[in-house]
Amino acid sequence: MKTPPPSSVPVRFAALASAVCLLLAGCSAVDGADDASGADAAGTSRPKVALITHGGEGDAFWELVQKGAQAAAAKDGIDVTYASDSDPAGQAELMRDAIRQKVDGIAVTLAKPSAMTTPVDEARRAGIPVVGLNSGMDDWQSAGLLGYFGQDESVAGRAVGDKLDELKARHALCVIHERGNVALEARCAGVKKAFGGETENLYVDGTDMDAVTDSVATRLTQDPSIDEVVTNGAQFALAAVKSAEEARSRCRVATFDLNKDLVRAVRAGDVQFAVDQQPYLQGYLAVDSLQLYRTNGNTLGGGEAPVLTGPAFVTKANVAAVAKWAADGTR
Repeated sequence: MKTPPPSSVPVRFAALASAVCLLLAGCSAVDGADDASGADAAGTSRPKVALITHGGEGDAFWELVQKGAQAAAAKDGIDVTYASDSDPAGQAELMRDAIRQKVDGIAVTLAKPSAMTTPVDEARRAGIPVVGLNSGMDDWQSAGLLGYFGQDESVAGRAVGDKLDELKARHALCVIHERGNVALEARCAGVKKAFGGETENLYVDGTDMDAVTDSVATRLTQDPSIDEVVTNGAQFALAAVKSAEEARSRCRVATFDLNKDLVRAVRAGDVQFAVDQQPYLQGYLAVDSLQLYRTNGNTLGGGEAPVLTGPAFVTKANVAAVAKWAADGTR
């Protein structure tokens, strides 16, 4: 079932931005409202967009996504609320909360696609346009989303595998911090497919950084042949650097994703490289695309192709050019 064109989608305005936040469990407001009511200078309510992800609490990656969403909202004169739950059932319920609030658009991640299929369909039947970002590259079209903004994780994984071959690595440990997350699984599968050496996956609890450090250190101690650790987030790469020190391993560390602390680690040579998928851009484009659809009927990618935001390699050779943007929180 296709989402009706904008002319047939009722434009719904929520009365209070604060009411949205109270009802969206665990949300934090990411808006450019002129006052607490979300009204503009003329006293009229502003369109509302809900950004709903699987991100963990306090994860710097999702702070970048929110910052991009906020920038787009400020430009477009709309309000955005952010809510997240790493549990797929919880994320699905957050989406249903947004539907009950009659928001004007929803941007959602599909880390566990099967859990989100029904609430996405409920939003579409309610006439609410929905776009995807970050996770769900292989599922966004079948789920009926208007568009998708992110990187092709399989392509990114294969690119990392090729890079490891260039660096003469022999045995890679790919660390997955959220079991069942389709994006993380696709990355490590891509590494394994392209890398000429041995690749093994290590599953860790990404909500406990001390446990991550200990798990990686234990595996490095058990198998000294591991000469490369590949993580799926900047903070996990920094933890893996500590793991290597604790295990007295000579392995190198590389990672997917980037932040300002990781930039410093690449500059110092502690991390070989990072693969940047530009989370700020994902948040920005997701929110902006909903406003473009609402006002003009525009669809980026024509509803047929994803809009790719990565991968881009950040190495010691080019990290200086990226450092300013990372410090500003836009890379």
